[in-house]
Amino acid sequence: MSSQVRGGTRWKRFALVMVPSVAATAAVGVGLAQGALAASFAVSGQEFKVAAAELEGWDFVQYGNVASGKTLDGKPLNEPVAVSGFSKAYITEMCQSVVTPKVPFGIGNVTLRLEAGGKGHDRVFAKSLYLDVSELDADAKFRNIDIGVAAGSLPKSDGKPGIQPNTQANPNGFSQRAEKAVLKKVRQKAWATTAGTFNLSGLKLRLSRESDQECY
Repeated sequence: MSSQVRGGTRWKRFALVMVPSVAATAAVGVGLAQGALAASFAVSGQEFKVAAAELEGWDFVQYGNVASGKTLDGKPLNEPVAVSGFSKAYITEMCQSVVTPKVPFGIGNVTLRLEAGGKGHDRVFAKSLYLDVSELDADAKFRNIDIGVAAGSLPKSDGKPGIQPNTQANPNGFSQRAEKAVLKKVRQKAWATTAGTFNLSGLKLRLSRESDQECY
């Protein structure tokens, strides 16, 4: 099911949205590594889909937050999200897709699809990874999990993820943590991804007018 966004899309705005997400992620990663950026930003008005055969992550944390930004037609956007954090993660057969609706000049809907870490290539590697997720389907296995931890007590030392700075997360709210998490047959919808390092082996990026080119 494609992400639904109300309102039309101007060509200039479409061009900005279609800037390859790898470059955007790399820029955010460099900024985080240099301490130039806080680990939060105004999200775009488009939710995207991510699929993977497997995500293997360490120092897992998860807590509630609000993703804020504007819709494509400039209206305020505030969406509840479950933030999943990992000190490092390896992702097998990763696919990311996003649909921009109603592109002018008779083009219609356009799908941006990105793939990496497929057969014959190294797994995608991410360090200091955070995912702002609205939906997640997977087969999950956790090692040494604690459920019901106050979010503000999540440690952020020795590279372990805690609450990102300058977010709207309640430090007294619900969270959970685990030494390790393995998610298989991942299907998720997300508003944002940030990482200090994001290595994509075998990267493929495609634009398509076909409506059946999303990851799932």
